[in-house]
Amino acid sequence: MGRNATPLSRVLVWLLLAVAVSVYAGYHIGKDRAKADNRAQAAAEAATPDVAPPAAPAEPLAETVEVAALEQSLREAETAFARSMADRDLDAFASFLADDAIFVNGRDPLRGKATIVAAWSKYFEGEQAPFSWAPETVVVLAGGRLGQTKGPVTGPDGKPTLEFRSTWRREDDGRWKVVFDDGACLCPVPPAGP
Repeated sequence: MGRNATPLSRVLVWLLLAVAVSVYAGYHIGKDRAKADNRAQAAAEAATPDVAPPAAPAEPLAETVEVAALEQSLREAETAFARSMADRDLDAFASFLADDAIFVNGRDPLRGKATIVAAWSKYFEGEQAPFSWAPETVVVLAGGRLGQTKGPVTGPDGKPTLEFRSTWRREDDGRWKVVFDDGACLCPVPPAGP
């Protein structure tokens, strides 16, 4: 400090120096204390015997078993739904549709059971079915209320032309009803241009 420093400025400088030393010491003491705490915790964990995780159940979970049973019942429902076409039974076909069902056929979806039955009645004319379908993939959500079926649609010659996708809802009485139905063409993809 210069000779011209006032006693008050000397006190302020010493006070600032004391605060700086205090902060510096506090930081390092806290850091050392944290290291010691971490070492103590690691030692305590090392002294605690390992607890083995619970063993996996030998039997499948009840939920898994229920989903498998529901998938089987949905497969049976889809198969019976497809059989209604082969049997030329429009009433049986209609019995698998939910009242609020939607069939997505191009740009104008068919909304409601009555509309779908009216539009599909032409497919039930004549002795031979114009197409058939069968489920290949059947899945049900864990809650058991919704499921999906998917598989090929074949013409009378047995050649696949479409892939159907149906979403089913299990009603309160346990019966499956179609709520959404859609198909995708199995058309060959044209080769890329030059």
